[in-house]
Amino acid sequence: MKRTCLIAALLLLAFGTVADMTQALAQDKYPSKPVKIIVPYAPGGATDIVARILGEQLRQILGQSVIVENKPGANGIVAINEMVSSRADGYTLMIGNVTTNAITPVLTPAKMPNYDKNVVPVSNIVDIPAYLLVTTTNFSVKSVAELVDYARKNPGKLRYGTVGAGSYPHYDMAFFAKKAGDLDMIAIHNKAGASGIINDMITGDTQASFLNAASSAAQIKAGKLRPLAVVNHQRLPEFPEVATMQEVGYPGVGTIAWQGLFARGGTPKEVLDTIFKACVQALQAPPVVDAFHKQNFNIVPSKSLDDAKAWLAGEIKSWKDITTAVKIETAE
Repeated sequence: MKRTCLIAALLLLAFGTVADMTQALAQDKYPSKPVKIIVPYAPGGATDIVARILGEQLRQILGQSVIVENKPGANGIVAINEMVSSRADGYTLMIGNVTTNAITPVLTPAKMPNYDKNVVPVSNIVDIPAYLLVTTTNFSVKSVAELVDYARKNPGKLRYGTVGAGSYPHYDMAFFAKKAGDLDMIAIHNKAGASGIINDMITGDTQASFLNAASSAAQIKAGKLRPLAVVNHQRLPEFPEVATMQEVGYPGVGTIAWQGLFARGGTPKEVLDTIFKACVQALQAPPVVDAFHKQNFNIVPSKSLDDAKAWLAGEIKSWKDITTAVKIETAE
């Protein structure tokens, strides 16, 4: 009798242990709680747009809330530091772009030590065309040639907007100035991102900028901003009359920006696999495809986690070459 009771007790203990383990595994299965996506800019810009469109679809795929949190500052350093200071569990992600996740690590390695270990790319998401724009507020320039002519005749007077010293719009305009004959133009850095630059241009505080097509489209249609050329492989259907930078004589000038999804280094491979698969699935969803196409975004998911790693490594190498060729003042 005692032996029977002992066996029964052991069986109950074993079943209880299995049940506890099953429950623990169920609780630990990713994701079991809300996921946060950090955006390194203020609301309204392309990075924010991408995060919110993708985040809503990820919410449906992962079955958990996806919270978008804006953390602007220092060309992405504020956002990246928040991500890498979080737990390496996949619950704090980041949508980054050319500036935050390729140029900034190249220019300020001391502020982002061990970047290649602390930050892991999950997937490229989209490529974003841009415009070389001018304001229509007290500024009559209507072509790239006229912009160059104005800058030559008014050295030190043309003010152009960027999202920060050392950002890709800063390099784009500096490279343009060099190619156009070492034009003397003044960079005005706006920490509010694309929306801040647009506001400065509408008021006439700045006259020109390279801005992505998504952020600037509404003000172009409203007549507040004038596109002089598009940075893309071909003209955009929305504004077919606007020539490419190559067509107006400046091939290679301007950045077709990208947006990518990133996680903290050390995140378990199985969690990264889940995030990657969910991201690719989200980018194939009709609502996402439709929303991104309306913004003139080109959807370009990575083929795998290894492909994403190779892609980012190539981008960083490219920007090392660019920042070596074009010297600009990056101290704000």
